[in-house]
Amino acid sequence: MSNLPSPAWWRSHVNLRTLYMLFLGQLLSFFLALMSFTSSLIANLGVDTPITQTLFTYLLLALVYGGILLHRREKLRVSWYWYLLLGFVDVQGNYLVNEAYQFSSITSVTLLDCFTIAWVLILTWIFLGARYSIWQLFGAALCVVGLGIVLLSDAGVAGGGGSQPLLGDVLVIAGTIFFALSNVGEEFCVKKRDRIEVVCMIGVYGFLVSVCQISILELKSLESVEWSTDLILAFVGYGLAGFMLYTLGPFVLQMSGATLFNLSILTSDMWAVVVRIFFYHQEVDWLYYLSFAIVVIGLIIYSVMEKEPAPVTSLEDGNPSYQILEDESATSRNESLVS
Repeated sequence: MSNLPSPAWWRSHVNLRTLYMLFLGQLLSFFLALMSFTSSLIANLGVDTPITQTLFTYLLLALVYGGILLHRREKLRVSWYWYLLLGFVDVQGNYLVNEAYQFSSITSVTLLDCFTIAWVLILTWIFLGARYSIWQLFGAALCVVGLGIVLLSDAGVAGGGGSQPLLGDVLVIAGTIFFALSNVGEEFCVKKRDRIEVVCMIGVYGFLVSVCQISILELKSLESVEWSTDLILAFVGYGLAGFMLYTLGPFVLQMSGATLFNLSILTSDMWAVVVRIFFYHQEVDWLYYLSFAIVVIGLIIYSVMEKEPAPVTSLEDGNPSYQILEDESATSRNESLVS
């Protein structure tokens, strides 16, 4: 009992910053739930265009934040090919997970999407030098357990399903790897550079990569689509929700990190259940409320146990991975002088 935090400790750690991060995390969770809902709706309408779904999101990001970036008249702080890589990875994650809805149930897709947390913990530990306390790992584990309970509850009410569930599961797991790479890469960029630039470049290169892949993979599918009001609204809803997710995401990534980002959006599954209650009038058993409480407790434990983010200068000095872009810029300048 002596190892438990005292009331004074809780008062000193549970501050406005912690509450603000939790609030932003739940906004992200809500928008992700809208993306999941509209994505499954598009699949239920018989449309198989996972890359086209995200095209509108990337276009909005490029136009809105590109305008701000052009107004500043500043040079890019990170080389363009790093942003190209980040955009490519992000597009693949969205493509694989959206495609999984064609073969597996929304319950299975949501459950396996939790693998992103494990990949992020590993990647931030290896590449960003992140270190997690036992309490933080305990909070993360609570979130996963809580989500597992709500998904088991959902499976008990609605059942499984899917035409090729094994293929869908493989697609989701592969997608979580790309999402983890994207989240960690974005965390590195927003903590070291500028949020506006990062979001803009993800939009620009995500849009370009999407157009290239659509021309190869989805032209025939797009030609056979029978557009309706419901389908158009689903595409627009997905695009706007994605725009808000990418807009708010960097704030959480900069203030905390990719791990809290992914833990926060776990509750999107519960928001999705709320949507189903009001739109489809489906009943939810008591396990849903238990799981929601467990996830909230896990988020609070992780948040209050998290240390203040280290300043950029210390990150650059203390972690060799942060020297890559700086060394590369110095080499380029030296080569220019020699020539």
